[in-house]
Amino acid sequence: MWWDERVSARFRRNLQPTLTYWSVFFSFGLCIAFLGPTLLDLRCQTQSSLSQITWVFFSQQFCLLLGSCLGGVFKRTLAQSLFALFASSLAISLVFAIIPLCHNVVVLAVVMAVAGLAMGCIDTISNMQLVKIYQKDSAIFLQALHFFVGFGALLSPLIADPFLSDTNCILSNSTANASSNLPHIRKSLVPHHPGNLSHYDLPMKGMVVTRVSYAFWIMALINLPVPIAVFFLLYKERMVPCFNSSSHPLLSADELAMETRPTEKDDLSTSVQRPQAAGGHDDLFGCCQSKNFRGASYTYFAVHITGALVLFMTDGIVGEYSGFVYSYAVEEPLSVVHKVAGYLPSLFWGFITLGRLISIPISYRMKPATMVFINVVGVLITFLLLLIFSYSVVFLFVGTASLGLFLSSTFPSMLAYTEDILQYRGCATTVLVTGAGIGEMVLQLLVGSIIHDRGSYSFLVCGMIFGGLAFTFYAFLVFFHRMYPKPSSDPDDASPDKPAITDDTGQYQR
Repeated sequence: MWWDERVSARFRRNLQPTLTYWSVFFSFGLCIAFLGPTLLDLRCQTQSSLSQITWVFFSQQFCLLLGSCLGGVFKRTLAQSLFALFASSLAISLVFAIIPLCHNVVVLAVVMAVAGLAMGCIDTISNMQLVKIYQKDSAIFLQALHFFVGFGALLSPLIADPFLSDTNCILSNSTANASSNLPHIRKSLVPHHPGNLSHYDLPMKGMVVTRVSYAFWIMALINLPVPIAVFFLLYKERMVPCFNSSSHPLLSADELAMETRPTEKDDLSTSVQRPQAAGGHDDLFGCCQSKNFRGASYTYFAVHITGALVLFMTDGIVGEYSGFVYSYAVEEPLSVVHKVAGYLPSLFWGFITLGRLISIPISYRMKPATMVFINVVGVLITFLLLLIFSYSVVFLFVGTASLGLFLSSTFPSMLAYTEDILQYRGCATTVLVTGAGIGEMVLQLLVGSIIHDRGSYSFLVCGMIFGGLAFTFYAFLVFFHRMYPKPSSDPDDASPDKPAITDDTGQYQR
């Protein structure tokens, strides 16, 4: 294996939980990407207008954000985390199965809200548990985790595509005129912002002819092994009520000796074994309790805030670019034909997934801080070149691929970097996941409004501004990192800035 024996032994030791968290994140990706392509067919199914159906987008995204905030509630024990993951992944399968039965847009929005809550819990808990297991070795495993969400996001549109309607799926007298614009409308729909599509007269009454139900039932079946895998992990750890006897030994003597051997890469001594402190990795509301602030310096808060702001900007760029690059391409001055412009969002997500795959081995050789620096600088330079060559269709495709590569590893690298600064005692995972979710929702709405008022060119200007802000916040994060107190060797110092020495055996603790 291309990593050292210590990390390899830790991975073998935690193979089943690691694969389970990866599979749950595949479930997250499968659910996050299906709504865009299928939204017009769901509009037909619910016989609603374009403006009404885009509220389904909003309900999913808002509840995803809410679920991310609340996900840390289930971190207190491993059993709570796994039961939450089991319920969330099972809920996603049930949502896929129930969607074809929703013939009212309000009911559909409620179902998608449930899916959003489940996705938010998955996002927070999976990241949090991998960080807990691998700590200073978590970067490579977080990169793999986020590869699986990209893989799921690529797969669900491919599953849905054969079942999407080629003509308007509500048959009426006006069907012929609306059907010719259907591909353009489908690509132009973004969350809660129908933009300039309101002039298209799509029928709301008539005979519904859509086969999209089959796509959702296929995705429900594909996702079904995920909650089963989580249940098997619960069973193995004897957390199912019928099998709650004491757990079997977790490490052989040889493996324990190998993993507890001090190495040059470990900044914290492993010669003194202490259980991990109860503080840290709390839910967002628990993080805000005053007891967590006692004895903390301003740099403790600054690291949380600047890290979240970097992801607010970068994940916001992912949302706004994937949502509006098609609309930008088909309008002047580029005026790309609809069919060709339709490849741009797929190209963007494809290179995000490819970048996450490439980042898995790179993250083992490169520090997370360096990877984040390369990412934010690459995003900034790409937007600058897109502005300079704004009349070039070829460079738009090249820039889209480049942007996907640079944005791909930003989240897992930033999470690993920030948790490393805080010595795994802060609320970084919850705060960063929440910041990223807010950015993706808010910046998409903001850019949509600006494009509507100022024209398509503002799309790139906004991206340039967001990239510049991401770089600025990263510079502040590095500054606060240098000022942050180093780990203390005093085992009695329990302040948030000077954590107790933690158990670095990689033991999968309850």
